[in-house]
Amino acid sequence: MSNVAEHYTYRVHWSPEDDLYVGTVAELPSLSWLAPDQTEAFIGVKCVAMETVSDLESDGELVPPALADREYSGKFMVRVPPEVHRQLVIEAAEQNVSLNRLAASRLVRA
Repeated sequence: MSNVAEHYTYRVHWSPEDDLYVGTVAELPSLSWLAPDQTEAFIGVKCVAMETVSDLESDGELVPPALADREYSGKFMVRVPPEVHRQLVIEAAEQNVSLNRLAASRLVRA
């Protein structure tokens, strides 16, 4: 049995609608765990993720790889309206940087 779920991306946030903390796992977005305490929400969703991975493996189904274990190229394409593209090119030129550098700096700040 693999331990891929140990490397999954877990988050816990407060849900005002439920009046509880919600534990989620990015690699298995259909899973969640509600609990009155942050730690319980984390432990709960991690246990459910580990059980789900075990079930998937037992059934011979595809197990999502952990986001942290994937290799990334550092490149992706973003489509914007032509006017936004023009404005960004002008702003990059005014700052004497490439469009790529301007966009990357904006993404890092976001």
